Amino acid sequence: MGVAGEKFQLGTVGALSLSVVSSVSIVICNKALMSSLGFTFATTLTSWHLLVTFCSLHVALCMKLFEHKPFDARTVMGFGVLNGISIGLLNLSLGFNSVGFYQMTKLAIIPCTVILETLFFRKKFSRNIQLSLSVLLFGVGVATVTDLQLNAMGSVLSLLAIITTCIAQIMTNTIQKKFKVSSTQLLYQSCPYQALTLFVIGPFLDGFLTNQNVFAFDYTPQVLFFIVLSCLISVSVNFSTFLVIGKTSPVTYQVLGHLKTCLVLAFGYVLLHDPFSWRNILGILIAVIGMASYSYFCTRETQQKPTEASPQLSQVKESESDPLISDSLSSAENGGSAGDDEPLKVPMWSSKYSKA
Repeated sequence: MGVAGEKFQLGTVGALSLSVVSSVSIVICNKALMSSLGFTFATTLTSWHLLVTFCSLHVALCMKLFEHKPFDARTVMGFGVLNGISIGLLNLSLGFNSVGFYQMTKLAIIPCTVILETLFFRKKFSRNIQLSLSVLLFGVGVATVTDLQLNAMGSVLSLLAIITTCIAQIMTNTIQKKFKVSSTQLLYQSCPYQALTLFVIGPFLDGFLTNQNVFAFDYTPQVLFFIVLSCLISVSVNFSTFLVIGKTSPVTYQVLGHLKTCLVLAFGYVLLHDPFSWRNILGILIAVIGMASYSYFCTRETQQKPTEASPQLSQVKESESDPLISDSLSSAENGGSAGDDEPLKVPMWSSKYSKA
């Protein structure tokens, strides 16, 4: 496990770092584009992001930087459309709810993901991890949630957004392990379906939320510059998202997302002089404590698994044939943890999408 384990750890650290840097960068870029320049068409912009991502990956494929690995077309299509719908629902949730309720919607994704993984995958979360996640969510809530104005339509949209986002992210992890595809291969094949879904619904959704026509907007050179910059950064964002979920888990990706939220608040105060209160500072500090404890307990439990499994592995080597050992090594090389005790269990809805 030594060499393979080291490669996995290095790859995970790189994926997490890339995700944080690219996500914070694109938030700052989009904030300048939407707040300062008035380009508020978020869903349409996301469809352009995915289109540029697909074109970039196609160029990389032509340069033979990665190998194209086709698999179940229905799975890819269902996964891509579901991802597109989840993005649209999150934008609708923000349009129908207050900012505070929208932040609560994002906070609810972690406990919902934990519940789904527990029910369908029988994945166990230790009490220490559950406590760490609770501290993290409390801290982010203190830092970001201000008002909580409820309405029936907004609540329904938020619930649908939470469910679709959780399922899409779980599928991202499941597909990569079940079909033994890399994050790049999955992103390349699902991007066209995600982009097409958002390209179709984007102009209508943005028009409904903003009362403006994206095609009638005044595209000045400055606006075009920030749109192009946002699209280029999005290539790294989309790639790192699939990479992180494939190498870690949907819950870890959500924890990382809340770290980005804290960083965006801090950068907004330092660079853009956004209003900042002691409540924000206290919430960020609590959230950082939660993230640090989550990282610590995850690392400790991951290190304990290979130690506990080593006597069993020695028995397996004596009783089983080589193909089984080869399969387990292949799983580790494709992003799975070499210390996982239980095999991947595919939930009952995965036969439809076969899945982030």
